[in-house]
Amino acid sequence: MTIRNRLFFLPIFVLVFTLTTLPALADLPNFTELAKKAGPAVVNISTQKKVVIPQQKPGMPKFFDENGPRTPFDDFFKQFERYFKDGQRRPNPEPQRSLGSGFILSKDGYIATNNHVVDGADKIRVNILDDNGDYESYEAKIVGTDPLTDLALLKIETKRDLPTLELADFSKVEVGQWVLAIGNPFGLDHTVTSGIVSALGRNISNNPYDNFLQTDASINPGNSGGPLLNLKGEVIGINTAIIAHGQGIGFAIPSSTVKDIITKLKSDKKIRRGWIGVSITNVDPNMAQALGLNEAEGAFIAQVVPGEPAAKAGLLEGDIILAVNGEPVADSTELIRVVSALAPGTTAKFTVFRKDKNITINVKLGERGAEGQKQPSEKGQPAPDTDIKDLGLTITPLNVDAARSLGIKDIKGLLITNVAPESPASRAELHAGDVILEANLTPVNTVKEFQKILKTQGEKRGAMLLKIVRQQQIMFRTMTLEK
Repeated sequence: MTIRNRLFFLPIFVLVFTLTTLPALADLPNFTELAKKAGPAVVNISTQKKVVIPQQKPGMPKFFDENGPRTPFDDFFKQFERYFKDGQRRPNPEPQRSLGSGFILSKDGYIATNNHVVDGADKIRVNILDDNGDYESYEAKIVGTDPLTDLALLKIETKRDLPTLELADFSKVEVGQWVLAIGNPFGLDHTVTSGIVSALGRNISNNPYDNFLQTDASINPGNSGGPLLNLKGEVIGINTAIIAHGQGIGFAIPSSTVKDIITKLKSDKKIRRGWIGVSITNVDPNMAQALGLNEAEGAFIAQVVPGEPAAKAGLLEGDIILAVNGEPVADSTELIRVVSALAPGTTAKFTVFRKDKNITINVKLGERGAEGQKQPSEKGQPAPDTDIKDLGLTITPLNVDAARSLGIKDIKGLLITNVAPESPASRAELHAGDVILEANLTPVNTVKEFQKILKTQGEKRGAMLLKIVRQQQIMFRTMTLEK
């Protein structure tokens, strides 16, 4: 075919392609009206807390000399000179600022966001668009937080009725449906991105309360706490996390979880979770075959804590819990989530596989302690917490109440009550609620013992091996120390 013939057929091809693709393009959603309607109810949240800049480590290079910059990077590093002058700690704490997002739940000023957006903040300010497109700034107070689901409820005082967003019925959310995210990524206020629901029920951090919605709508630092909307303008989730090394992979807390936790925080400011007192593990195919179970499902009871609800009700080691109140239990993580969602003091019906048959056992639930939060000591006073700032770790000696809430028999080790983001502890995948049993193969039961090993071995070698217990599971984590 000659070039002239090819040029003749090209317009025909373009016309045919356009006509065949027009119907598909017509089906694509237009987010313009949705963004206009929902935008005013999305807020920017700025926080401030005071931190002490740590002392300069020995051997830190000098970035500038008398002759001026030596490399193209010196201008970047110059900003740190004021913090490390003469290797001394600055006398006054420096304000540390961060940005996040949130959305208005009620006309009188209740606002939902992530716990990690406001955690540890000394000051919280909320910026809201007014009818003229200008910002109004309000000081916000924390009504309540739930670190385990990473949710927080704020309140501002205002004389006008504020625009609001409604929480969606999450049972109607489906993989593949269109979504819109609005937030404050990198300080760029009211940024709108679109995508679809990529998956449901994602667990990304070994937390039994993880039950994330996954989306490919662009989510970046600063989006945290902002809404993920369906095409009706309803909130189906709160944007919370991303995978740093991936693109198009973001996670949101489902609206069902948001509705449950926020309602409780608004009513009594305390989250109470059900507890039965067992050590559990997943049922694998080999275990199912050995026990005569048709499918590898349910939660296998490896241990029953004496005197706790499960023991009182007659649950035994070797039982497999298949359902709670008729709701199927796929694995041990789901059992924790289902039981925790029930109110302490209520009686739940457990379907249990025991000796080749299913039986029903009624269990009156106890109350689970708040893992990762401060626990009362044996004398009823708050247990002392110690911040190991160089590690981004806050620890406290394990006590009876904390051990009971975690299902631990021996009152040994150090409870982690907080892990700072982007810290050595965070990079070692340590979590609030973990209990440190050993450091470099040496048992640690006091903060002083831990600090001694850190000083004599950890700092010298540049790393520490920690033996921890998490959800009744023993594991090891290696923490690399910054030099």
